Amino acid sequence: MWLYLVALVGLWTLLRLFRERKVVSHLHDKYVFITGCDSGFGNLLARQLDRRGMRVLAACLTEEGAKQLRSKTSERLETMILDVTKTESIVAATQWVKERVGNRGLWGLVNNAGISNPSGPSEWMKKQDFATVLDVNLLGMIEVTLNMLPLVRKARGRVVNVSSVVGRVSSIGGGYCISKYGVEAFSDSLRRELSYFGVKVAIIEPGGFKTNISDVKRLSHNLEKLWDQATPEVKEIYGEKFKDSYVKTVKPLVDIFSEDLSVVTDCMEHALTACHPRTRYSAGWDAKFLYIPLSYLPTFLLDALYYWNFPKPAQAL
Repeated sequence: MWLYLVALVGLWTLLRLFRERKVVSHLHDKYVFITGCDSGFGNLLARQLDRRGMRVLAACLTEEGAKQLRSKTSERLETMILDVTKTESIVAATQWVKERVGNRGLWGLVNNAGISNPSGPSEWMKKQDFATVLDVNLLGMIEVTLNMLPLVRKARGRVVNVSSVVGRVSSIGGGYCISKYGVEAFSDSLRRELSYFGVKVAIIEPGGFKTNISDVKRLSHNLEKLWDQATPEVKEIYGEKFKDSYVKTVKPLVDIFSEDLSVVTDCMEHALTACHPRTRYSAGWDAKFLYIPLSYLPTFLLDALYYWNFPKPAQAL
């Protein structure tokens, strides 16, 4: 019995590997639009796809970021400035892309732009602190997608949305985890709706990687700002020792994050170039063997792990 089961699993694995190795033809004719290319995953993916011969349309937030990217790529790659929180910027970007892709349509849309701060204890924040992150990571991504969809549908192409393992296991207060849960939900509904038109939607769920989003200095500075705006009552309940311990708890976790961003961009590239892309890509060993398994634990166990490993407020029961 067990032998048959092992053989069946082995056969399924071989079939899956065979299917996933099949690559889309004529990649050099296909256009891919990527947001958030100033640094991190977006920047590396733009360079990676450019080396592969694809026609990359890279959106950066700053002219400096665009200039640096162009200096490291071929003349095929084109850049433009995009702020995903501004409707007029998104509309202009859509027209810019339309002029370049013409009747071929847009093969790939990669929603990569994102921020993590403000992040921290939710009670230290105001509504605007949540909105700042949601405007970029979720609402901005949705508006870019809605504007670009006619072009993607014309090419029967791909939408690749960058989520996170915290889109499955919420680990910190603020808008970041909320936005990634939203990315998961939006992508799931979008995938089902667009399947009728031959468009595929993939979700990338990176674990811990060293990018601007995970910079400890930024996190520490952000916590100081949140602490300064907190009410006297909140400061009394939590205590300054809690704030200092919070940073000290997070720092060792960030220190072990991987510096190899290609683990994530390889997943993105596969989602764009494979004939049979996956629905979800868990990027990184910590995602596969820690965070994803944790997401299936009973809630009370996950809450207990959090309770045991994070600092306690001064007036905790």
